[in-house]
Amino acid sequence: MSDSALDAAGSSLPLSPSRKAAAPRAQSEARAGSAGKEHVIDAMRGFAALLVAYFHCRQVEWVGMQTFHQSVGHSFSLSTIAAYLTFPIAWGSAGVPIFFVISGYCIHRGGALRLAKNPDYRLDTGNFWIRRFARIYPVLLAALVLTFALDWVSLQLPPVNHKIREIGLQAFLVNLFSLQGVAGKTFGSNGALWTLSLEVQFYAIYPLLFALRRRLGMTSVLAIVAVINVVSAYVLERHDLQFFTSYWFSWTLGAWIADAKARSTPEARSSVWLYVLAAAFIALGCAAFHFGQYGAFQLWAVGFAFYLYKALERPNADKADTPGVRLLSRFGDFSFSLYLIHLPIFVLLSSILFRSSLQMSIWPSFGYMLVAVPVAYVFYRLVELPAMKWSASFKPKNVVKPA
Repeated sequence: MSDSALDAAGSSLPLSPSRKAAAPRAQSEARAGSAGKEHVIDAMRGFAALLVAYFHCRQVEWVGMQTFHQSVGHSFSLSTIAAYLTFPIAWGSAGVPIFFVISGYCIHRGGALRLAKNPDYRLDTGNFWIRRFARIYPVLLAALVLTFALDWVSLQLPPVNHKIREIGLQAFLVNLFSLQGVAGKTFGSNGALWTLSLEVQFYAIYPLLFALRRRLGMTSVLAIVAVINVVSAYVLERHDLQFFTSYWFSWTLGAWIADAKARSTPEARSSVWLYVLAAAFIALGCAAFHFGQYGAFQLWAVGFAFYLYKALERPNADKADTPGVRLLSRFGDFSFSLYLIHLPIFVLLSSILFRSSLQMSIWPSFGYMLVAVPVAYVFYRLVELPAMKWSASFKPKNVVKPA
């Protein structure tokens, strides 16, 4: 990850013979640890993207668990069992706080490592914003254009799917400038874009958070953000206004983890009880979801933060590189693309195949995913990868002074 990579130029001082001998081993161990951490991050990102995508898929294609249960009763056909097995997806919106916690961690990790080496380090705000713009906006623009094209086709196939909102120029510009939730709604059928505006707002305010971290320390910053989060939720969310301040706590949790890990020693180990706390808060979030998504969102963020903090302690790539983690990390590679374009694909498939009517069978939802995932991968190769390379081209080059 370009944003989270540490300047690895090393010391400009010559090494003693003993340090020279130890250097290859230390570098090998560092690479192994880094690879393991990358797998954990990418696997969590892949899991979150698949969770959110299938959560939306069921909404677009299926009648829902209550209607299904009332219709099929206690039938034990293969189709019924498959539908009941998707029950945990009802909490699929939990994928969003995973994204925010991971984003805060990845964005701040590079700066946190530099601060650990040099307390006087200052963020290059202009360069940070340029790299974020190059990373996000080409992909967002392409996703909006694709959403317009797919929704235009869907609109020609009445009855119109209820997921499709305005696809005019004003809605396009509101989403292009990441103002959905404040100045307008999400574009067309792409309701998932509501979180992208928050993400861009996080990036815009990150230099301020970084400056506060240098002055006050990350724990104090997290406490301040927690208060702002509560006040913002009371003032804005109750009026259906979605602004980054109402979700800032989850993002800052990830940044706090990056800061804590940067200052800890490689040998430091936290209690395994963090996994228990993670499971407890995630379960509490699922219970709170019955009373509203916002409160559940905060609990999920804390739970996933506990999990991430502990999971990052995996000492080497071999331990982290299990088949499941490896598979999820592959999805994590193009999770951003999948997140940005899955909903318009589902809506188009529903419009073509079922005239936008909800189905009693769960099987078509699996087919929808089998279409969306490869399309997202192609989108990633054609659009997101070039954007990543463009963003990386703005990264300051490491300069190693001669000894």
